[in-house]
Amino acid sequence: MTNPRTAAAVVAGKLASAASRALRRGGGTALPGLVAERVDPALVAHLGRTLGRGRIVVTGTNGKTTTSRIIASAMDADAMPYVHNREGSNLMRGMASTLLAEAGITGGIRSARDTAGLFETDEATMPAAVAALQPRVLVFTNLFRDQLDRYGEVDTVAGLWRTALERAPRDATLVLNADDPSVAELATGWSGPVHWFGLDDPAYATDGAGAYDARWCACGGDYRYDSRYFAHVGHWRCTKCERRRPSPQTSASAVRLGLDSARLSIDGQETVTMPLTGLYNVYNALAAVAACRAFGIGDEAIRQGLAHAQPAFGRQEVVEIEGRRLRLYLAKNPAGANQVLFLLREIARERPPLKVAVLLNDRYADGQDVSWTWDVDFEVLATSAGRWWAGGDRAEDLAVRMKYAGWERPAAVEHEAGKLLDAILAGTDWGDDVFVIPTYTAMLDLRAELHGRGAVAGRLE
Repeated sequence: MTNPRTAAAVVAGKLASAASRALRRGGGTALPGLVAERVDPALVAHLGRTLGRGRIVVTGTNGKTTTSRIIASAMDADAMPYVHNREGSNLMRGMASTLLAEAGITGGIRSARDTAGLFETDEATMPAAVAALQPRVLVFTNLFRDQLDRYGEVDTVAGLWRTALERAPRDATLVLNADDPSVAELATGWSGPVHWFGLDDPAYATDGAGAYDARWCACGGDYRYDSRYFAHVGHWRCTKCERRRPSPQTSASAVRLGLDSARLSIDGQETVTMPLTGLYNVYNALAAVAACRAFGIGDEAIRQGLAHAQPAFGRQEVVEIEGRRLRLYLAKNPAGANQVLFLLREIARERPPLKVAVLLNDRYADGQDVSWTWDVDFEVLATSAGRWWAGGDRAEDLAVRMKYAGWERPAAVEHEAGKLLDAILAGTDWGDDVFVIPTYTAMLDLRAELHGRGAVAGRLE
């Protein structure tokens, strides 16, 4: 029998959703949940725990949306019913909105016993989400420095994640990135099962892999690397204690990256092609495969899920407008931005020079301190980027940063998404590719403009 308070919360949330749609105020991914939680603060627990096939929770600094999308694609291939906060609204109110959208007017989710839950979760929301959902599988993609004014240093986030594990079921499976020593440390003291994933491809080891966000082990020793892929991710070992990179149960090798796709061999077996590219997406694929295996999804469904995974909005999304292709690569922090730049450098080897637009906002969801742009290795693209445009609220800051990185003078510096888009269209030809690197709210602004011009189908909140 449905809790009367939960039933009332569902009705309130659905009314809020209807009002939001009628007034065209946002996409309905947060407000309904916010209203519903005022009525029943435990709504996520009351509805989420009825999902009888179990719940998967995915978090990490980068990649959680794409990882979740790949898992969802495998669930589709497996014909498994599931509930998923697909649009990436990953605070508690977003998860509440997702659940109440699936609930009937009486407050229950139809066929909940046969349905799975898949929830992307903000790093700082992880303790509350785990306590509410009691997941079967917890996925941690990576841990990088990100928005210091919101999250603090990486040690603060790691502490929140350890708190989440204290609230998790003892038999839950942790899916951990073996190549990230900060994530691997979460296994210390965990008594339940752990499924490790990692990259085994020496071709991508490099000395110029960007700034470290993890230098010291919990014992105080330094990390040393046999192979380093990017940032502090690679085959690591502590110089003082016994900790070293665990052997992964799910690994990738023979990786080949293209403009629109990547090929990889899972566990040295059959090669799979997915419609996503970049080494960071290889890691997202590994996290998804490992999560699916831990959740009991079969190998064929996993292969089909990889083959048919589609990018989330702004993450390698391609938008066509007036004969141009805008290729969107969301970048929210130094580690993620560096991976985008390294990918574009590889693409530029085949098709130089690139046309690039970089957009920087400093709103709450982006982080209001933009000094992180000085930790981004824009220099690696200086000789490959030809005409480029600076956009966003802090476009002038970008222009200064790029001057010191050795880029050419920008073709335009525009705050407004519409004016920036006009400048891009005026400065390109039919058939051109433009590689767009926006921060989060800058990407939302650009997509809203593209929606207004009929180039994308849906608005985002």
